[in-house]
Amino acid sequence: MGHSGVENAPYSVLQTVEKEAIEIRRYDQMILVSTTMDGGMDSNKKDAFGKLFDYISGNNANKADIEMTAPVFVDNAQESGQKIPMTAPVFMDGENDNFVMSFVMPASFTLETTPAPLDPAVHVDEITNYTVAAITFNGFLNQDNVDKHRGILETWIADNGYKAAGPYKAAGYNPPFTIPAFRRNEVLIPVVKLDL
Repeated sequence: MGHSGVENAPYSVLQTVEKEAIEIRRYDQMILVSTTMDGGMDSNKKDAFGKLFDYISGNNANKADIEMTAPVFVDNAQESGQKIPMTAPVFMDGENDNFVMSFVMPASFTLETTPAPLDPAVHVDEITNYTVAAITFNGFLNQDNVDKHRGILETWIADNGYKAAGPYKAAGYNPPFTIPAFRRNEVLIPVVKLDL
């Protein structure tokens, strides 16, 4: 699958299932800059992306240009209980119409060193000790593809000694002009290992 050419959020691979494109991963820490997406995963991506892109292009308290990273996360604000907004990667998840898009800040940023957003619709958050099952797929990052791969991943989790521990996120790694067959997308579900 295509490479985005930008820094990726760092993680450790705890387990790999190559034939199903599934990994168990641990993200020690991610700083996210986020904003809401009204109307579901398949609508208003441009508006949310634009707000987050403005933030990394200097619309922040330090007027700093910040390097783009990947992925961009989209998730469902009601399902995850998050206060909005965030940054990149973009994660998407969605049972309801209130979605959040997030950019992940470069790994060198901490919660304390991340500039405050000037747009009140954008906010900064931190995720720590985030262990997930992740499935990778190409094509479009839309609700149909997310639902399909989420179902595959949920079945694998249930059949392999893990339990879902929170709402899913969808992640996109490539710019919109990337040919769909070369795009890298993911669904991530937080998990805990069951004692068998």
